Amino acid sequence: MSRTEAVVGVGWYDAAAYCNWLSERTGKQFRLPTEAEWERAARGGQESQKYPWGNEPPWERAYPGYDLETGGPDRVGLNEPNGFGLYDMSEGVHEWCADFYDPNYYQTSPERNPVGPPFGVRKVSRGGSWRHRIKFSRCAARSSLNPAFKYADYGFRVAMTLRLP
Repeated sequence: MSRTEAVVGVGWYDAAAYCNWLSERTGKQFRLPTEAEWERAARGGQESQKYPWGNEPPWERAYPGYDLETGGPDRVGLNEPNGFGLYDMSEGVHEWCADFYDPNYYQTSPERNPVGPPFGVRKVSRGGSWRHRIKFSRCAARSSLNPAFKYADYGFRVAMTLRLP
């Protein structure tokens, strides 16, 4: 497996535009994941655990990529993947999600597959950041930002909508 650099400095609109471009290029339906999809993917099948690897705090683990002095995101895939084979779900960069942010949304949301509020000012982001002293975040940790802002510790993942026969 080759290791690559994280794409950073991307605003939400840029990330959504990339998903649209990729969809047009491939004929498949790509998009940003919903906040709920991102969290499920981050947990990697360990639904009751705080982190992709379990409940042990990151500062108590032997973690090859845990370096407070990087000055930028680590290379992608330095640490082990989670149970779904996904790398760096709680560290590296904050990742944009499709949902608008509402701090109280989960008090009234559907229990299964919530898609976020229909409108808002800020967009949800998930995951830790190399810019923070503790660069790992819990799977359930939420943050948000104006979708037009572009910061060096913001990136995204792509989700694909499957078309079932």
